[in-house]
Amino acid sequence: MREQLTESDVRKIEEEIEHRKLVVRKEAIEAVKEARAHGDLSENFEYHAAKKDKNRNESRIRYLERMLKTAVIVSDQSDDGVVGINNRVTVYFPDEEEEETFKLVTSIRGNSLTGYISTESPIGKAIFGHRVGETVQVKVNDHYSYDVEIREIINSTDDEDDKIRGF
Repeated sequence: MREQLTESDVRKIEEEIEHRKLVVRKEAIEAVKEARAHGDLSENFEYHAAKKDKNRNESRIRYLERMLKTAVIVSDQSDDGVVGINNRVTVYFPDEEEEETFKLVTSIRGNSLTGYISTESPIGKAIFGHRVGETVQVKVNDHYSYDVEIREIINSTDDEDDKIRGF
């Protein structure tokens, strides 16, 4: 599946790739060289750990580059009063009689523990493109769904604190 990214996501990914290539890669290579100099490689934990870190960095670079090549660029702009990417949305759960506020983001930034809900998640898909006052059905799977009412939409922008997730 092709990842949906905003221009800001692309910029953050490019910055991470550059940092990993110019800074982390050099540090990892030096760590491997230094650990190799300690002698017998078969029992050298530092060497194996340094190689593992170097390989993890290279793997992350390849993952991010592949993501950029296959990504679909989406707009983070939405009409006033319509749920879109980067909007803070307050929804009401009638079954629990509770409200919850979260930020709707692309899947690369989704983290439900910090209140960042992906547009690919069931609730993100359900509310995307709807307006305040509308009640939408969130389909979790073929056997379970629930309703939520959109109470408030706050247009916001991409924060510098929004981090792209690891793999």
